[in-house]
Amino acid sequence: MARLNTFYLAPEAWPDTGRASLSAAESAHLFRVLRHKPGDTVRLFDGQGRYGLFEIVEASKHETKLASLEVFTHPRPSSPLTLALGWNKSSRRDWLLEKSVELGATQLLFWQADRSQGTIPAVPKPRWTDRMIQAAKQCGATWLPTVNTLNSIDEVIFSAKTYDQCLLLWESPSATTLLSPDMLAQGKTIAVFGPEGGLEDKETTQFMTKGFTSVSLGSTILRWETAALHCLSLAHFARQSG
Repeated sequence: MARLNTFYLAPEAWPDTGRASLSAAESAHLFRVLRHKPGDTVRLFDGQGRYGLFEIVEASKHETKLASLEVFTHPRPSSPLTLALGWNKSSRRDWLLEKSVELGATQLLFWQADRSQGTIPAVPKPRWTDRMIQAAKQCGATWLPTVNTLNSIDEVIFSAKTYDQCLLLWESPSATTLLSPDMLAQGKTIAVFGPEGGLEDKETTQFMTKGFTSVSLGSTILRWETAALHCLSLAHFARQSG
């Protein structure tokens, strides 16, 4: 069976009656670009683990009506991972949003560090979600990471109170423990990264005094997005290995 085209249906629009309607943007893509017609089967997902097969009943560039065939729920990973990333004016942010979907991040927290470039937005930008939705369509993911912005290190530390383990990933020689897949399979984890300019000494001290464990990513200093991708890949490997 050929791979089905996938469309996003927001959680609040998910049907209780077995009937669903796509947004105008999704309908236009379905009708005008992919040229679907009534009787075709497509896949819908809500970004929160729910997905299903639907038959198109009516299709136009303004609205698509569908009937449910099968609906499934995919659980969250048993060891969820949050990345707390120092804010950057990074051209690679969109790329990282896509990879966080592909590799199964649970949450992304962008936070204002002392060396951050620019001021962090007060709320996540809608286009960030759009990028993640497009990535999920391509890779078949059923969950989208939640994304939040935090104004200070204090907000990061406060958010970390609910986690089983809190990791500080940085290039200090004092960080002698190498991050491994097994470490990321030990329950709910938050991993903190600095911005491209790195962390100030007072920031690392603040994290360490609040119970964060200093962990190394190896002898090479990795760029912001590379460090995050490496952490995501190790967690993905741990999940795939059971």
